[in-house]
Amino acid sequence: MNLRALLTTSLMALLLLVAACGQNEEGTEDNEEGNDTAANDQEITIKVANYFAEDHPQNIALKEKFKPLVEENTDGQVTVEIYPNNELGDESQFTSGVRNGTIEMAIVGMGLQTANPKIGAVEWPFLFNDYEHANSLLNGEIGEEIEPLFRELGTEPLAWTANGFRVVSSDKPVKSMEDFEGLRLRMPNIPIFINTGEAMGANIQPLAFSEVFTALEQGVINGQDNPYATLYASGWYEVQSHVLETNHMFSPNAYLMNKEFFDGLDQETQDIIVEAANEAAQLEWELAEEAEIEVKQQLEEAGLEITVPSDDFRQQLVDSMDPVYQDLYKEFDWAEEFIGKIRNAE
Repeated sequence: MNLRALLTTSLMALLLLVAACGQNEEGTEDNEEGNDTAANDQEITIKVANYFAEDHPQNIALKEKFKPLVEENTDGQVTVEIYPNNELGDESQFTSGVRNGTIEMAIVGMGLQTANPKIGAVEWPFLFNDYEHANSLLNGEIGEEIEPLFRELGTEPLAWTANGFRVVSSDKPVKSMEDFEGLRLRMPNIPIFINTGEAMGANIQPLAFSEVFTALEQGVINGQDNPYATLYASGWYEVQSHVLETNHMFSPNAYLMNKEFFDGLDQETQDIIVEAANEAAQLEWELAEEAEIEVKQQLEEAGLEITVPSDDFRQQLVDSMDPVYQDLYKEFDWAEEFIGKIRNAE
């Protein structure tokens, strides 16, 4: 074969190769476009578990804000199903479900402090002044410091919400530090709660939530601590006569989503979910504060006497926590700086 023929043959082979590559790239692009379309057309269901009653501010906010905003802004491709009243198990069960991916989303308390104690630090005694103070810090600097800890545990934090300030109900008046002496007070079986109650001078009796009413009714315990809404919704006010508005702890809730599920969504859908969560959360903060005022009126109408501590009494309650905090500062090297941020925030 002469040189001209060899060059001609080589050029034709090269052109065929280029054409083949072009066809392959076009086919690849077509396939990728097809995959994107399929992903966008895929219907997704988000199950949201919580332990609150259907008419609780948490579920009202989910129904009025989170569900419609997600479904409308995704053109119905994402469906939100709400499961209140422990329908998908108790808090520990649905929290585990969110972590392992069997449940897409849940409203949880600070139970994951068992995996990382810093998560529970926002629930330490006498940290927040009022709802506005708690809202601004949890949905700001303090919340941002806690959120990576949730991610390390396989969950994506979407927003912070309010459970409420904890108060003490009892079958006798508590109007001084001395009145706590001998008071058999039920608190959750979590060290910080037990230590807080003991520092106030009470005899702490950890009991399961489901056992509280009977224990109060039978006089096994004299009182319990929870937010006003829980006191009313549980019916415990029927076997109590007094409330001391200690506001000794603020109990927040968090919207958590399974991290792998969240990360698998496209950016637009993620943004829609986060925005809907924030709007629902802010509505819940408003409803929670309004509900507390209404519940206090209902409790008083039911015959309970509500005592607001005097400035001196409240300061004594705050001061009684000094040993608790000193022990926490010794146990956790991050604690003093973190608590300082909350106390020094304006």
